[in-house]
Amino acid sequence: MGIVTDDDDISTDDFMWLEDVTGDAALTRVRARNESTVAEFASDEEFRALESRIRDILDTDSRIPYARKRGDFLYNFWKDAAHPRGLWRRTTMEQYRLDEPEWDVLIDLDALASAEDENWVWKSAQVLRPSFDRALVSLSRGGAADASVVREFSLSTRSFVAPESGGFHVPEAKTDIDWIDADTVFVGTDLGPGSLTDSGYPRRAHRWQRGTPLDEAPVVFEGDQTDVAVSASHDSTPGYERSLVQRATDFFNAVTSILNDDGSTTVIDAPTDASVSVHEEWLTVRLTTPWVVDGTEYAAGSLLAAKLDEFLAGARDLTVVFAPDARTSLHQYAWTENYLLLVVLEDVRSSVRVVTLGDTVTSDRLSGLPDAVDITIIGTDPEFGGDEYFLDASGYLTPSTLLVGTVGREPVALKSAPAFFDTTDLVVEQYFATSLDGTRVPYFVVRGAGTGGEPAPAGPTLLYGYGGFEVSLTPAYSGVVGAAWLSRGGTYVVANIRGGGEYGPSWHTQVLKSGRHKVHEDFAAVAQDLVERGITTPDRLGAQGGSNGGLLMGIMLTKYPELFGAIVCQVPLLDMKRYHRLLAGASWMAEYGDPDDPEEWAFISDYSPYQNVSPPAMHGGAYPPILITTSTRDDRVHPGHARKMDALLEEYGYDVSYYENIEGGHGGAADNAQAAFKSALAYTFLWRTLGGGDS
Repeated sequence: MGIVTDDDDISTDDFMWLEDVTGDAALTRVRARNESTVAEFASDEEFRALESRIRDILDTDSRIPYARKRGDFLYNFWKDAAHPRGLWRRTTMEQYRLDEPEWDVLIDLDALASAEDENWVWKSAQVLRPSFDRALVSLSRGGAADASVVREFSLSTRSFVAPESGGFHVPEAKTDIDWIDADTVFVGTDLGPGSLTDSGYPRRAHRWQRGTPLDEAPVVFEGDQTDVAVSASHDSTPGYERSLVQRATDFFNAVTSILNDDGSTTVIDAPTDASVSVHEEWLTVRLTTPWVVDGTEYAAGSLLAAKLDEFLAGARDLTVVFAPDARTSLHQYAWTENYLLLVVLEDVRSSVRVVTLGDTVTSDRLSGLPDAVDITIIGTDPEFGGDEYFLDASGYLTPSTLLVGTVGREPVALKSAPAFFDTTDLVVEQYFATSLDGTRVPYFVVRGAGTGGEPAPAGPTLLYGYGGFEVSLTPAYSGVVGAAWLSRGGTYVVANIRGGGEYGPSWHTQVLKSGRHKVHEDFAAVAQDLVERGITTPDRLGAQGGSNGGLLMGIMLTKYPELFGAIVCQVPLLDMKRYHRLLAGASWMAEYGDPDDPEEWAFISDYSPYQNVSPPAMHGGAYPPILITTSTRDDRVHPGHARKMDALLEEYGYDVSYYENIEGGHGGAADNAQAAFKSALAYTFLWRTLGGGDS
């Protein structure tokens, strides 16, 4: 027997040795399991054809080159077949409007990796304002999710600034960094004992002057060891220059303060579970829970605004920018120079509003947008870009369109993505399942339209879900899903279960800790509703999820095995007895609870997949076949979760397949080739296991 479920002694876990990420014994088993899975699912012409098709989609030159406008240039990171690691490049707005812009390549990551003999994977770049002549570039080795090397880059010379020449350089670590001015940055990183929190993120923020040793940079702000993280940032908006510091006490609570010139701090006295931001003279507060101020209660999910200086002085003259109702929620918001853009969801369908703040508040719906699509704010540049904005519009059957506009004028389509699959005979439907406690749970179904008003006979059905951290699953086009699943006759379903943010913060907060069972019940209710509506049958229904969604898949396997014919469980949390001791796990205790607290372990233990695996004889039957995938380089969710679950299921004789990418980080892939393989493996496993047959 692999594990004893009611003993805190980790010595009762026969598979603890698989938590040794790079241990010889662990990697020997990983390689053997990989070989077995590849031999079964990824070795024939059908797989290679699908993998090639997905790779073509990911690499296509005709996809939209999304860009961020910074000053006079638009910056883009681009991968294709010729540049699998990618190019960091920029162009002008005049060029960007063309079908084939001329790009100025700043960094060729493939050439850099070759020259330095490093497995570099792109993370990010922060361009210095307002000169835009330097950048802080973050690169990870092998695609680690959080840890990176930070190097200063000169956009003038197209080269990195060496540390011996005064360039900023931070060794590999989980680092938070931000420009203050051309010669100064805020930085939090691993500087030895006491510099990191229990979650492995920075505990201190330093002001680092060019040409001085990093380990001598003075501390400007410090949190507690048990905090999740501390960060510092600088707002360079002309006339409103200020620095802010933030102490995240857990994943959902943080204290934000103004860092004064004398080193003191002034707390922005808003609820710690609210999202707080500043723009010019305005403070905005997005509430997670209700807030009572001077006898007035503001609802959870509201967006409030106040004059920052007046608020800091004690005034509480709050303006309601957005108030939710039973069907609507605030999904996204962003400032232009003079206006606030809101993306509002109504039963998981998007609209955009333009808000004007001042003596009076106006909120007008943005016209000129496509109907029945998901809208995302891609970017604004409130410091230097005026009231220009970029939006992305797409739907399950509608490829993305990039729109550009300026407040006061309707947006225009700037670029459109190609269609990667035929949608002629496909339809999108929305249904509502009823969960165990009576809650209506929406879900979308994408399938063949059929004839005579009747839907087409369903092929294998794939149900996707996440259910955590207030992450909303909104309708969006996926060429990979279309080509690999829908075009072969499959039905695709997305469940908007609780734990997400589709109906505002309460859709998430009601499932924290002891309420977690509602997430699982919602997903199971959608699965049952699909069968009751005749859309599928249990033996033809597969489920897929990653990370927190991987935890959900583990729970479906062990608690609801009769509902599914196959499960794909990606980069998952599975051992909830030890998750808080592995990598970034401690930062998620506000979501799941503390396994070391007996009262909280009581409800965690009820669903923790690793602790709930049992022999077939104990639950009256077999689990459905499952594919578990992870990444050796994932520094967020420990690969030990997946490794141990695979070993335990195999020990009990279950049908379990396993694949671990040696690179890739939490996303599971370091480049498009790996991403194509990972996707093709998942869809091939599901199609064959669910009886898709030849396609």
